[in-house]
Amino acid sequence: MLTRNCLSLLLWVLFDGGLLTPLHPQPQQTLEPEPRENVVPLPGRRSFAQRVKRGWVWNQFFVLEEYMGSEPQYVGKLHSDLDKGVGTVKYTLSGDGAGTVFTIDETTGDIHAIRSLDREEKPFYTLRAQAVDVDTKKPLEPESEFIIKVQDINDNEPKFLDGPYVASVPEMSPVGAYVLQVKATDADDPTYGNSARVVYSILQGQPYFSIDPKTGVIRTALPNMDREVKEQYQVLIQAKDMGGQLGGLAGTTTVNITLTDVNDNPPRFPKSIFHLKVPESSHVGSAIGRIRAVDPDFGKNAEIGYNIVPGDGGNLFDITTDENTQEGVIKLKKPLDFETKKAYTFKVEASNLHLDHRFHSVGPFKDTATVKINVLDMDEPPVFSKPMYTMEVYEDTPVGTIIGAVTAQDLDAGSSSVR
Repeated sequence: MLTRNCLSLLLWVLFDGGLLTPLHPQPQQTLEPEPRENVVPLPGRRSFAQRVKRGWVWNQFFVLEEYMGSEPQYVGKLHSDLDKGVGTVKYTLSGDGAGTVFTIDETTGDIHAIRSLDREEKPFYTLRAQAVDVDTKKPLEPESEFIIKVQDINDNEPKFLDGPYVASVPEMSPVGAYVLQVKATDADDPTYGNSARVVYSILQGQPYFSIDPKTGVIRTALPNMDREVKEQYQVLIQAKDMGGQLGGLAGTTTVNITLTDVNDNPPRFPKSIFHLKVPESSHVGSAIGRIRAVDPDFGKNAEIGYNIVPGDGGNLFDITTDENTQEGVIKLKKPLDFETKKAYTFKVEASNLHLDHRFHSVGPFKDTATVKINVLDMDEPPVFSKPMYTMEVYEDTPVGTIIGAVTAQDLDAGSSSVR
């Protein structure tokens, strides 16, 4: 607790050229005299400064905020040269807070604060003081203005007005990549002491991220953070005043950080061979099967293009990409005939459509797999040897006479007799 003398700053009076010395000198304060009227030199003798108007000279007063003492808080003292201590001088106080916040002892000139003050609510008060003759009620000195400043104490913790925060940073970013800047606000006086000097630290989120203790800039602290391993991070940030020293007040906020995807993974077929069975009756242009390569990336980085590697067996088929599932859809380009060819084998290549040059060293961003198609025989109707037969018969030929023959053949495997 500050002593009475430490809290008080004294009011000084300049009267008839005589300057009062302060009752309690405080050399760290600066005198701020009010303007004087003209200085007139006396003729025929060495010039002396003769003041026409008497003026008060003040030091700035201070009062401690959030004062909780049982007695009113002492602020300072008014005093005039004319006050001989016999009760002939009366001191008055007017202006901002006079009578409600500050009172004055009319006889001694002592000023007190009669209630607790909050600097964050009102940082200073402007008042006017005067010394008057008790008998004549006339002013002994011109009315003068002075300021009582409310002295700050550390009664406000730092606050993150914009929190909680949401941020993102690309996966695989190098150490030190910028993520976000947070800012805490302290309502205490930034010009006095360390009450409003904030230091930032990470309470939760290490070793993945770091924060600059002065600026609040968050950066990556580990290399090669992989979205496919962990995508979401919740970082707890603390701001502590008093420069982070023991006894400082603290506030916290959360920063939800998402690793955004980059194309750092090539597509891969889950197996090397795909087996498909296709009826020989399938129509040209129809989808006869689907294969899929897996890419753990996201969005456009996972988009895959498929193509059939030129070679034997692939000329009857085509492949396109299903944009919704990223599957390769195999379609029939020409009719199939089980009796002509029962199986086809060809290779399919899957590759990323959007490459990232930073990861070319990982290897080719494509993969191949073998597709084997077995043609299924369908129960087809018998086929006549000719599309049309011409036969002649005489009139009056007896019933039951053979006039000709037609032939049909079942071309299916394991053909049965034709009736």
